[in-house]
Amino acid sequence: MGFLLGVLLFSWLLSSILYIPFIQLLYRWRFQRLRQKTRDAFDQRTPIFDKFHKNKAGTPVGGGLLIIAITTILFPLVLLLMKYFWIPITAVYPMRSEIKIILFSFVSFGLLGLLDDVKKTFVWANTGFFGLRLRHKLLLEVLLAVVVSFWMVHELKIDIFYIPFVGVIQMGLWYIPFATLVIIAFANAFNITDGLDGLASGILMIALVAFWFISASILDTPLSVFIVLWLGALIAFLYFNVFPARIFLGDVGALSFGATLAVVGLILGKAPVLAVIGAIFVLEVASSLVQLLSRKFLGRKLFAAAPLHLWLQYKGWSEPKIVMRFWVLSIVFAIFGLMIAFLTRQPM
Repeated sequence: MGFLLGVLLFSWLLSSILYIPFIQLLYRWRFQRLRQKTRDAFDQRTPIFDKFHKNKAGTPVGGGLLIIAITTILFPLVLLLMKYFWIPITAVYPMRSEIKIILFSFVSFGLLGLLDDVKKTFVWANTGFFGLRLRHKLLLEVLLAVVVSFWMVHELKIDIFYIPFVGVIQMGLWYIPFATLVIIAFANAFNITDGLDGLASGILMIALVAFWFISASILDTPLSVFIVLWLGALIAFLYFNVFPARIFLGDVGALSFGATLAVVGLILGKAPVLAVIGAIFVLEVASSLVQLLSRKFLGRKLFAAAPLHLWLQYKGWSEPKIVMRFWVLSIVFAIFGLMIAFLTRQPM
């Protein structure tokens, strides 16, 4: 544990040093949030969203790219260092397969998000369409998630769904569509939540601490090393992301982090616990889904604005107030999730 805390601090220190020149580089590249008039899934204007986000124009995006780069580079190096100095490494699954699945999820969804960010920043003015089209983006997400889910079943032999206090459901190949749905849901839930300064990144920080406890309890060294590296870099980013933000994650970070958080929960065999620890993400995407279904089947909006954090802004809550309240709730959900995880252990 002491070694992992040292790895976390090193990741934080390195990221903290690099973020200032990285922000300056993004300004130089003009990789910044643009002032735009957004549209919803029904191609309707979203004036409430635009009203509360107009003051964020000009802030650099792509902060998630540095976290991905640092974590991806340091991950194999730390494992090699542990092997060289005879530091014990224990793994629940075949280590190479587990590392491959984690890094593929982390990097591939990040590249998809980066493509979306680039289109938003540099192509939008010429095409008039903001980012990737929804159907194209969703198709690519499905393809990546299916690959990850297939590897989990084929190489890690994960094909069960454990329901706390009930028992194990053997899913077989049906685990692939299930895991695919979970990964896509969390990737988009994180993206939807990432609308206020420090909101999504702070909630993720709390969730990663919880999953670190779980991975350490089952002695999964590769996953624990990955989580602490990710966590250290994320804490450094959060310093610059809290209100008023100097940098945003961008889709490169949002899609990568949401998908990888889901993969971490699935590898640990804690899908229900994932929904509890990540309850704010679930509530955010659920509120948006209810809004879409209401528009489609009732012909009207159920809420004045969605997701939940935007509705609270519309009701007069300040941005820091919403973020702080959601962080506190996330801590409570994380504790509750840990309680469930440790009270209902199942064989891996």
